[in-house]
Amino acid sequence: MEKKEFLIAIITGILMLAVVHFYMGGLLREGQTVSACHPDETGEPAVPEVIYNEYGIPEDEYQFVEGRVARNQTLSSILAGHNVSALLIHQIANYSREIFDVRRIRAGDRYRIFHTSDSLAVPGYFIYEPNAVEFVKVSLYDPVHIERGSREVTRKMKDVSGTINSSLWNAMRDAGSSPVLAIELSEIYAWTIDFFGLQRGDEFKVFYYENHIDSIPVGFDRIEAAWFRHMGREFYAIPFEQDSVVSFFDQYGNSLRRTFLKAPLRYTRISSGFSHSRMHPVLRIRRPHHGVDYAAPVGTPVYAIGDGRVIETSYSAGAGRMVRIRHNSVYTSAYLHLRNFEPGIKPDVWVRQGDVIGYVGTTGMTTGPLLVFRVWRNGQPVDPLSIEAPPVEPVREDNMGDFVRVKRMWTDRLDLL
Repeated sequence: MEKKEFLIAIITGILMLAVVHFYMGGLLREGQTVSACHPDETGEPAVPEVIYNEYGIPEDEYQFVEGRVARNQTLSSILAGHNVSALLIHQIANYSREIFDVRRIRAGDRYRIFHTSDSLAVPGYFIYEPNAVEFVKVSLYDPVHIERGSREVTRKMKDVSGTINSSLWNAMRDAGSSPVLAIELSEIYAWTIDFFGLQRGDEFKVFYYENHIDSIPVGFDRIEAAWFRHMGREFYAIPFEQDSVVSFFDQYGNSLRRTFLKAPLRYTRISSGFSHSRMHPVLRIRRPHHGVDYAAPVGTPVYAIGDGRVIETSYSAGAGRMVRIRHNSVYTSAYLHLRNFEPGIKPDVWVRQGDVIGYVGTTGMTTGPLLVFRVWRNGQPVDPLSIEAPPVEPVREDNMGDFVRVKRMWTDRLDLL
């Protein structure tokens, strides 16, 4: 009898698996999971109720499948694969683009499609998540309704410290923090530290905020204060509000911002320096090279090193696509071999320090992707790496008392880190 019951149990299990496969086969797609159908170790549904609650979708009426937008995939192809009619897709595409521009969905972004829990599995809602905080909810019922939403985010203060052995990016990763923090740190110190010349043994300490959703970290928020030791010199970054704007100052109250950036792009390497006599890599003759070559991947953004007016955007066989900016009566800068200009960059346009003006390319006479960066002072070429740009306005005397108190708090915390 026991043997007979055992065989019945096996057959019953097989039949149940077949039924599940039959009903779910039309829902599953490559790279997707039916998240609501898998219990966790306690036997409860693995998907927390908050997933339904945050979208305002009844948990007992729908189950969902999720996936990532594939390369070159469109919203139309995603929805058509889940039995959404062409007419409804057309209505969604024509809905207010201020709320949801379907042309801007990006490869890698997550989406969820909620189907009714019955055997018909009628698609009811489409959720698109451009990031971990925001989402777009599309009702797949006629008439179409689209709305934006966001999850509640909390911020937590974090700290990280480390020593550079190869690069700031690797040091940040080795210290257990997001390498994105390295980019933000380099932006704070962009006017005072040459990040192309970091040395082994340079050190950093950073207090920063991290965003959390339901106690899960979802990304870096902003740096609160920092300390950097570069080539034996200490650089503090103390936050202080002056004229309703929070900026970073050193321990003496001088702004960390300068009239010029140290470099016109980030995270590349200098392949050739300023010289009055250099062997040209293409022409194979010696001639002056009054600029600095930054080797970087094609498409790397190029930034204006300071405020100024664009006086030239041109193309030539030698320099390729070039932007020239006059910053003041003394300084002019130029950016050569660009792949293309940033839209709107043209003669007589005013740009601000840090604005993108173009992208690294291979145009003109070059052996590979790079940016040639040149600076003139009073009409004479100068080595861009030798320029000591003055800082912007320091902490004013009437604010110095408040600044000293803020500085003491942060320097004490950084010194103990």
